[in-house]
Amino acid sequence: MSAYIIVDTKIENPDAYETYKAQARPLVEKHGGIYRARGGDMEVVESDLWSPTRIVVLEFPDMDAARAFIHSEEYAPVAAIRHANAKCTSVIIDGM
Repeated sequence: MSAYIIVDTKIENPDAYETYKAQARPLVEKHGGIYRARGGDMEVVESDLWSPTRIVVLEFPDMDAARAFIHSEEYAPVAAIRHANAKCTSVIIDGM
């Protein structure tokens, strides 16, 4: 069953964040991930608890693959670029 990583990102340094995006994509793909949404137009239709800024949705074959990507040693230095240049909330959710 597919699993998804959903990330809400407030980019603080757009130039440096481009470096993150370029390095993250091949690692996502290496772990079987597919970008389903990456920024783009968004319409918030209801928000009592959350005010999203930039949404990324990644689909992985299953929860284990999603976890393997997000916790991989090779992704750690790439994630550090994201952490230094953006504020994020990330979740992994099991698909149906």
